[in-house]
Amino acid sequence: MSIAPLPLDGITVVSVEQAVSAPFATRQLADLGARVIKVERPDGGDFARGYDTAAHGLASHFVWANRGKESIALDLKDPRGLEVLERLVADADVFVQNLAQGAAARLGLDAAALCARHPRLVAVDISGYGPEGPYAHKRAYDMLVQCEAGLVSVTGTPEQPVKAGVPAADIAAAMYAFSGVLAALLRRATTGLGGPVEVSMLDALAEWMGHPLHHTMHGGREPERTGLAHAVIAPYDAYATADGGRVLLSVQNDREWRRLAEHVLERPELAEDAAYATNAARTAHRERTDAAVAKALGALDADEAVRRLEAAGIACARLNTVTELAAHPQLAARDRWREVGSPVGPLRALLPPIGLPGGAEPRMGAVPALGEHTDALLRALGMTDAQITALRGDGVVA
Repeated sequence: MSIAPLPLDGITVVSVEQAVSAPFATRQLADLGARVIKVERPDGGDFARGYDTAAHGLASHFVWANRGKESIALDLKDPRGLEVLERLVADADVFVQNLAQGAAARLGLDAAALCARHPRLVAVDISGYGPEGPYAHKRAYDMLVQCEAGLVSVTGTPEQPVKAGVPAADIAAAMYAFSGVLAALLRRATTGLGGPVEVSMLDALAEWMGHPLHHTMHGGREPERTGLAHAVIAPYDAYATADGGRVLLSVQNDREWRRLAEHVLERPELAEDAAYATNAARTAHRERTDAAVAKALGALDADEAVRRLEAAGIACARLNTVTELAAHPQLAARDRWREVGSPVGPLRALLPPIGLPGGAEPRMGAVPALGEHTDALLRALGMTDAQITALRGDGVVA
């Protein structure tokens, strides 16, 4: 139980959201104590609900990004549904939407229009490519934006570019929307005014591409795809061990190389060999460098390899599977796991990464069923059971 109030206690968020970017942003707000009202379509809701059934019948994306929210199912194409949303927004502190470009504006739900009507509201538009420019109306799924932002060009092996294994463009946009909301709320606390916040997936991921972008713009050369290796540091890769494991190590400077050569490779002569003594030389002779490391680690099991590397002060890691992450001893030792409710019962979930002051525990509420809170929210707006029944009969709510 929390022994201190959560930072966003008393803040109400209304979000017309789908997929990952907006839902993941508002989940962060919910974890910090905000009341998040998730507006979904009556005919199936957020389409991420149907991505898979891996979480005991629920979609894994949806479970991850939507805990702690109240779900109301509204048909926003019907004026009655839009009126309900307007009444919810009138009492809200934050509004978030990631509808297809132009859809929110047609409904009068774009950030600029909402903030003009509600000056204290913080309103967030999340889009794929921004509200103007030649790509403004281009479809913007995560993998497409990863390609447009160049992330795929620097990820993979020399032979094969690959996308990131997590929705990097969605997550990047979500986290900038999250931090943008916090900044806008802080400004509102001193000025009394909210205002629009605008985030695009391309802008967010382009920022994350800062290192390869500056390397290319100023160095005149595209970074090479090097798999698990590092483009400009050697040795920096994953190496097979005798028991079938893989251990990644990183040598950041020449002092570390000397320690690796002496204490792990047991070839102290390599510390002074001109072909290995500097990082520039090791990178130029990457195949020989990797071969020397691979030979030494290939004779050890993973536990022994890690033990020797750590004893020598060499940064290293096991190449874990997702199953191994779920059983990671560090997460267990730090009590990072909790259970959240859902329509199919308790589900295991990680605490959010932000440690809160005063010992406050993040609010990890249940994953909602579609329309689970529709009736309660409509009654709170003053509607009678007869009015709610009529709306449901017409398909305006679910």
